[in-house]
Amino acid sequence: MLSEREILSTLAMLRYEHLDLRTVTIGISLLDCVSDDVNRFINRSQSKIARYAAPLVETVNRIGDKYGIKVENKRIAVSPIAVAGAPFSITQLIQVAKALDEAAKSAGIDFIGGFSALVEKGMAIGDRALIAAIPEALACTERVCASVNVATTRAGINMDAVVKMGSIVKETAELTARADGLGAAKLVVFANIPQDIPFMAGAYLGIGEPDVVINVGVSGPGVVKKAVDRALEADAMIDLGRISEVIKQTAAKVTRAGELIGREVAESLGVSFGVVDLSLAPTPHAGDSVGEIFQSLGLRSIGVPGSTAALALINDAVKKGGAFASSHVGGLSGAFIPVSEDLNIAAAAAQGMLSLEKLEALTAVCSVGLDMVPLPGDTSAETLAAIIADEMAIGVINKKTTAARLIPVPGKKAGDKIHFGGLLGEGTIIPVNNGPDENRFVRHGGRIPAPVQSLNN
Repeated sequence: MLSEREILSTLAMLRYEHLDLRTVTIGISLLDCVSDDVNRFINRSQSKIARYAAPLVETVNRIGDKYGIKVENKRIAVSPIAVAGAPFSITQLIQVAKALDEAAKSAGIDFIGGFSALVEKGMAIGDRALIAAIPEALACTERVCASVNVATTRAGINMDAVVKMGSIVKETAELTARADGLGAAKLVVFANIPQDIPFMAGAYLGIGEPDVVINVGVSGPGVVKKAVDRALEADAMIDLGRISEVIKQTAAKVTRAGELIGREVAESLGVSFGVVDLSLAPTPHAGDSVGEIFQSLGLRSIGVPGSTAALALINDAVKKGGAFASSHVGGLSGAFIPVSEDLNIAAAAAQGMLSLEKLEALTAVCSVGLDMVPLPGDTSAETLAAIIADEMAIGVINKKTTAARLIPVPGKKAGDKIHFGGLLGEGTIIPVNNGPDENRFVRHGGRIPAPVQSLNN
């Protein structure tokens, strides 16, 4: 039960500190819609999505209004289409993507994830077709998001898939050149992808998940910053252990609020409640930035020495607070550092305080990885693959989820500005060492073997 003090504290978070729920995501299995006839599969899938997702927006808005908690996005995650649509050709899978887009639009949904493949040990026929379909599928749809898992700690890194994804990212950006490569912002490459992510672009419904499930993604970097600021005002010499405790307690309150909404939505829809993903997911607005927390902690900017240690403290405290507050914490749950989506982080990159190399170091201790990183348009597909491979290695060796959402902006160079709008934000293109040049390392292909950490039975 919440105490009176906790209730008042949570109300203050809602009113003054940018507390919101980033997303309520309904996961819908399409495995019972499988057919070797693409039209039959589409009809079954659209019918099932409509049945469960049509009431989602109204239900979420009603419950959000009841508690005074704004829910920014309503989303759908479906079974990996490379599995559910395994019999289909590239052209047919693009047709499926358009049908998913229509289903999401009809339900009033912001994004639909699950145009996905899991290829950490190898690529099946359906996987190859789906990956090849990604560029056009993302270019011709508004709401569809794609993810590809190319590595796990158990399996190692599928370098053939990594090389392929370098080319796919490049092609996706080029097909959406008029929008600064926006298609690539809807595509993410993973190591150790969880099955219950509510956040885009990685959301999909895992094979081990319920038929229909509600997963909630909360936000709250502004709440954490205000809590740290209050602690410092009370005691300017407060030590880092006590600051960690402040963040942990704040994260627990945010988690409880998220689970409250998620459970009531699930109950109203008559479906299962899954997880609350407590990730500090920023927006491109002042006061709602993960980067500002670094400044509250005494750093000039994210990216300067001390940033990795500070992020490790924040991420650990957030996870501990979530685990204390709920037995249903899942997804990613930690701190995101998306470059264009966070006003403060975007500014640090523009000022040269945050390089690609420092970003990569930060991903060793954050929740995801290289997220929404705008790169020069002449960055070669091989270099993109090499950046992805580096990020996958961090995840595999450290037994954690890492990801790469890279946007090589066609026709633009380092220092140029890009603007995506909405939650995707804007930013400055970051320079890349060896950007346009060849990279013979990734050409070797094959599979980088699983590390010794995988032998933990």
